[in-house]
Amino acid sequence: MQYLVVIEEGDSSFGAYVPDLPGCIVAADTEDEVRTLIREAIEIHIEGLREDGEPISLPSPLGTLIEVGVA
Repeated sequence: MQYLVVIEEGDSSFGAYVPDLPGCIVAADTEDEVRTLIREAIEIHIEGLREDGEPISLPSPLGTLIEVGVA
C-alpha cells in the first residue's frame, strides 16, 4: 500500500504525518531522517491497529498538488 505523507519544514526541524492514519506523526532534524522515520512509523502504526483488532484505513485514492496564485 502507498499512503500520502505530508512533510513540513519548520525553523529547525522537519515533521511528517499521514492524513489517512490519524496519530501517525514523526519529527526529525533532516528531511531524509523524517522520511525514514515516517516509513517506520506507518509500519508500526498498522501493526498496532492489527494487534488491537482496529480497522486499518485504506489510502485515499487521490492526492493532488494545486498551485494557486496568491500575491
